[in-house]
Amino acid sequence: MRPQACKKAQQDRLEIVNYLELDHREEMMRLVEQGLRAENKWLHCKYLYDQRGSELFDQICRAPEYYPTRTEKALLERHAREIMDFFALNGGDLVEMGSGSNHKIRRLLDQFSPRAGASLRYVPFDISQSALEEAARELLDIYPGLEVMGIVGDYTRHLDALPPGRKLVVFLGSTLGNFGEAQGLKLLKGVAEALNPRDRFVLGLDMVKPVEVLEAAYNDAQGVTASFIKNILAHLNRELGADFPLEHFEHHAFFNPARECMEMHLRARRDLRCRVADLELELSLDRGETIHVEIARKFTPQGAREMFRQAGLRPTRWFSDQRGWFSLVELAKAG
Repeated sequence: MRPQACKKAQQDRLEIVNYLELDHREEMMRLVEQGLRAENKWLHCKYLYDQRGSELFDQICRAPEYYPTRTEKALLERHAREIMDFFALNGGDLVEMGSGSNHKIRRLLDQFSPRAGASLRYVPFDISQSALEEAARELLDIYPGLEVMGIVGDYTRHLDALPPGRKLVVFLGSTLGNFGEAQGLKLLKGVAEALNPRDRFVLGLDMVKPVEVLEAAYNDAQGVTASFIKNILAHLNRELGADFPLEHFEHHAFFNPARECMEMHLRARRDLRCRVADLELELSLDRGETIHVEIARKFTPQGAREMFRQAGLRPTRWFSDQRGWFSLVELAKAG
């Protein structure tokens, strides 16, 4: 695969490579039309993350009810040195899938203590070029010796863009839980295929826990999660000429025990007729009808181990908090 565009910053410490094909808009139109024409309407969660969506998600991570970020950060602080020992002698690339902001990756970068001249390159991988560039430049100011190669792409399609050399890949925040079972397994298989035998993959998993804790985390009192989920409609209004009235939708999040996941929907407050001009699509929503926007799967240790086995991965280290609410699992290519 050849990138669409490439540019370097003034100091030659930052390189941004864009792997989003020219048909990115066509894919968006196809997925949106497919979802909105379905009997049970849905939208792909990747379209939550425009620039405003990324900002809102950062606010969610600071909400008192949203335990995953706090718990994962505590785990990173406790085990960052062990994780970063991967680079102590030989250096390599630290690849972050779905990089977003720098709050978590800095806990790892702070623990980089090279010996024998080992060097480290940070490789953020994100669908939003503006968010990636902003975060990368902040890191370059903080770490004068750091080099950054940013990959603008969709990691569900562009895993072959991962650097071929020695690497530690991190996929934090339990983002894997936003994928259905089949899609998540496909993604893990893709990561396994991209790993060399000595590479490592650190994966964040949000574990099954009391329902009241889960539902509070996705229904924060300040309403930031509601704004985040509604922002997908603002994104479609801007990009596809839609006219969704955000004030007439409400956020509806609940735990589905059969699927062991949180479900996030947008529910119509009244009967609505909406239009997506660029798709020449008109749709009607009855009061109470929902558009399914996102899931957040929760995992058990047994289920996660079976998932790893099927993906061709094997755990090498497993870090969890005392309550077992969140896990960071270090994995290697099986075989």
